[in-house]
Amino acid sequence: MSEKIIYDADLTYIERSLSSLEQGFNYVSDQVDSVNNELLDTRTSLEDLIQEFKDFVKKDQLEKNIQLAETRIVKVRQELETEYGHYADVRRKVTGILQAVDVSLVKKETIENATEEQMLSAPRYWLAPCLIALSAWLNDQKELADKAMKEALRRDDEKTSLFFALVTRRGTRYKASREWLERYFGLQDPHHLEREVVVLIDGFSNGIFGPDARIKCGKQIEAWIEELSQKVGFIEEQHEQWKVALESKIQRLDDQSFPYLKKYSPTWGQLEESLEGACLNRTIHDHFNGIFTKEILPAKNIAYAVDALLDSLVSKFDEEEIPLRKDERLLSLVIQEEGDRQRAQQLFDNEKTLEERVSFTQLLTNFAMHPEVSNASLATQKFSIALSKDWIKDAHNDITLKNRASLPIDVDLEIDLWKGTSQDGSNEEELVQSLSTHMTQRKEKAINNVKLGVEHWVGLGVGILFTLMGFSVPFLFVLALLGFGYFFFGKKNVQKRKDQVAVEFEQLLAHCKQVLLASLAELVDWRTRYSEEDGQAIRVTELLESISPEQYAFSSHDAARSVVN
Repeated sequence: MSEKIIYDADLTYIERSLSSLEQGFNYVSDQVDSVNNELLDTRTSLEDLIQEFKDFVKKDQLEKNIQLAETRIVKVRQELETEYGHYADVRRKVTGILQAVDVSLVKKETIENATEEQMLSAPRYWLAPCLIALSAWLNDQKELADKAMKEALRRDDEKTSLFFALVTRRGTRYKASREWLERYFGLQDPHHLEREVVVLIDGFSNGIFGPDARIKCGKQIEAWIEELSQKVGFIEEQHEQWKVALESKIQRLDDQSFPYLKKYSPTWGQLEESLEGACLNRTIHDHFNGIFTKEILPAKNIAYAVDALLDSLVSKFDEEEIPLRKDERLLSLVIQEEGDRQRAQQLFDNEKTLEERVSFTQLLTNFAMHPEVSNASLATQKFSIALSKDWIKDAHNDITLKNRASLPIDVDLEIDLWKGTSQDGSNEEELVQSLSTHMTQRKEKAINNVKLGVEHWVGLGVGILFTLMGFSVPFLFVLALLGFGYFFFGKKNVQKRKDQVAVEFEQLLAHCKQVLLASLAELVDWRTRYSEEDGQAIRVTELLESISPEQYAFSSHDAARSVVN
């Protein structure tokens, strides 16, 4: 009886339901695939967005640092003008008085009155009593000149001695100039020299002092170096000192240089550091060569030459201004380094150009590498480099050897979970095969992970159970068919998903191959450029070996021969 009921049953509704169910499963499967693709695109877009956000935050911070530095440097300069602007009036009077006397256009009484006013307006300034002494000297007031000179020496013995050494040299008072220089030398400790000694070296290297004084300067410089060289560890100290100075000239690679290696090589940090170190050779050569190829234009006469030194002495070496000068220099470095405060601080710490007292060799380093801050002339730069050439050469060799020793031989690559290594890109086929094998294994693993879920097996079990029970309750056959349908449609979609996974991995493999080939091409370019830049090291050595101190101790204002060895 039950068989007849089953035979005569109208299954059209069930067939339509199963057809509708299949369409629903197909729709859901398409939606799942679409969502999966969108998820992959979203993940890629999100990674790009995160990187862009990080770049934006970094750029914004650097711009804010620049704006803050530009604002603060204006305030510092205003404070310098406010606190020490009255010193400028005193400074201007120095060369003004000397030049006025040269042409006899100003009355001595006018000079006397002007200098007395400066004494009242700058009660602590060492230069004010110097002006009184200068005025009294011009007016033959010996007692007043001696009294003012003693006050100036009390305020600053070293600067006053150097000041009068220059003034007397300007007036061709060779004996007085030599005596003042001897006094100045007697106050000096080559381990702790004042910054204004650059004025003395400028005078010596430009041939400002008379024959006897210039010989004295040359012997004193030799004596300073000899005394310093007796110090234990002196050579090592010079190596380190010049290494720091030379490395301060390292220039960063452009952000757009080698973008694939930067993104896909964990070794990029070493590659970047090595290439920057190699590029330092060209930078150093260009720096020194630029100095030695420039022509020194001597002053028209001794008066102009001494006036330039006096202007430098009285306007750039006052200790009271040092804290503000340091702030100004650090802020200018922040602006120079485009907002990178850490790099600016490192450069500032390495310069040591605004320290109150440093060793003579450190001064030579400052003159050679940072003339814009140490206030050294071109002649002094040349002389300092020539005098320090052996130390520079040794330090440069140390830097070069250290850079070569740290050169990475193997360069690691990481592209979407794949890892490989290359030295120079010559193993391209091997790496491409390794990448293909890696992607194939990942594809097979991903395909194997695409399986029927527990719910599908439950559907199959329900279908079997309801089939057995359907012989007693025929309506359960409908539920059994639904269970079987859910299972088989799920199985069909699993195969479709596996095919989709295979396609996705083929696309991923093609993209990764492009990245790999681009990275290897950049590695070849990197090796080529490194080799070229590293080859510049010999040019630095050749340039330094071609110079000597004797060439750059000039005698443009006297006929004495240099005796510096």
